[in-house]
Amino acid sequence: MAFPPSFLDELIARNPIEDVVGQYVSLKRSGSNLFGLCPFHGEKTASFSVSPDKGIYYCFGCHKGGGAVNFMMEVEGLSYPDAVRALAKRAGMEVPEDEQYQSRYRQQERLWALHKEAARFFHSQLYAPVGKEALEYAFGRGMSKGILTTFGVGYAPDSWDSLVKAMKAKGYTEEELKESGLVTVSQKNGNIFDRFRDRLMFPIIDVRGNVIGFGGRIIKNDKNAAKYLNSPETLIFNKRKNLFGLNLAKKSKQGYLSLVEGNIDVVSLHQYGFDNAIASLGTSLTEEQAALMTRYADQVVLIYDGDKAGQNATQRAIPILEKAGLQVKVLQIKDAKDPDEYLKKFGADKFRLLLEGSSNRVEYQLNAIRSQYDLSVDDERVKFLQASANLISTLRSPVQQEVY
Repeated sequence: MAFPPSFLDELIARNPIEDVVGQYVSLKRSGSNLFGLCPFHGEKTASFSVSPDKGIYYCFGCHKGGGAVNFMMEVEGLSYPDAVRALAKRAGMEVPEDEQYQSRYRQQERLWALHKEAARFFHSQLYAPVGKEALEYAFGRGMSKGILTTFGVGYAPDSWDSLVKAMKAKGYTEEELKESGLVTVSQKNGNIFDRFRDRLMFPIIDVRGNVIGFGGRIIKNDKNAAKYLNSPETLIFNKRKNLFGLNLAKKSKQGYLSLVEGNIDVVSLHQYGFDNAIASLGTSLTEEQAALMTRYADQVVLIYDGDKAGQNATQRAIPILEKAGLQVKVLQIKDAKDPDEYLKKFGADKFRLLLEGSSNRVEYQLNAIRSQYDLSVDDERVKFLQASANLISTLRSPVQQEVY
C-alpha cells in the first residue's frame, strides 16, 4: 500500500529511531550514537548501532540496518503496511487508508508547496528594487547576506496583490490561497489581497523542513500596525506546536537549546555562532512546544528580555519546561534589552561568558524573590524567608531542598 509522503515524514518524526529501538534493545550512548546487543542475532559484544541524527540503525555483525519502519518489520516480522500501522498507533496517529485521509494529506502537500513558492517569492523581492529599504533595514540590524539566506528571510512588497499574482501565475487557486492564510478576504466584495505587506518576512519551517507559515516584522514606525504579524492557524500551521528556528537548532552540537523571545534574537544568535537558539511563535510557551524540545535536548537556557514582561514570561515558562522533563537554566541579560542588543554591544565572547554563568532556575527564582524585599528590615526578612521556604518546598528532591 502506498502512503502519502507527508504522512510518512510525520510518522518518522514522531517515532525517533532511538525510542523505537529502545523498546527492544538496551542502548548505551557512545559519542553521538547509541549501542546495544543486536536483536537479530546472538552476540556478546554490542555491535548494534543507532544513529539518532540520521534516524537509522545498523548492526556491524549481521549487517542489517534501516529506519524505524524497517526495524519494526524485522523485529516483529511485520509487513510494510502493518509496520507503518504499528508506528502510527504508537504515535497516536491515524493512518490515511481511506479517501478522506488521503485527500487531507494531498491538501497538506499542496499547501507546503505553496508556502515554499511564497518563501522563494519573498526572498527574491528582498533583493529586487522594491526591497531596497527592507534590505537596508536587515543590514542595519546586523544581518549578513549569509544569515538572510540561511533563514530564507524575504520581503513582502507594499502592495495589495503582489503575492496573489505571483502564486496564481504558479497555478495556485484562490481557494488554496485562502486555505494557506497568506491572504485575507475583503468583507465588502469577497476579493482576496495579501496578508503581509511592507514587512521583513521570516519563513516558519518545521523540523521536517516544510515551510508552514511566516512571521512578518514591520520595518517602518507605524503606531497603527502590529510590530509582528504571524500566519493564522491553518491545516499545516499550529503555532502552539512549532518553534521558530528549531529546524536549524536541532542540528546544533551545543548540547542544549536556548529559548529567546523573538525571531530577530534567534537570527542574531545563530549569526554569532550560537546555533541552538529557538523562539516560540507570538504566544507564551506551550506544553506542546516543551514536549517538542525534549526530542532534541535535555536542557534549556531561558534568555528572555530583561524587562518585567520578559521576567514574567520566564517565571511562566519554568514549570512548563520542567514538567516536560527538561533541566532549566536562566540567563539574565544586563546592560541590554535583549540578546540581539547585547551581542552588538559586547560581542560573542562576552555573551558566551554570560551563558556559562547562567543560574539554575531555583537560584534565579530565589533571587527574584529576594529583589522584592528590603532585607535590612526584620519583617521584610521574615517575608523573604517564608516565600523562599514555599519555593523550596516545591522541589521534588530532598537533597535539593537541603542544599537550598
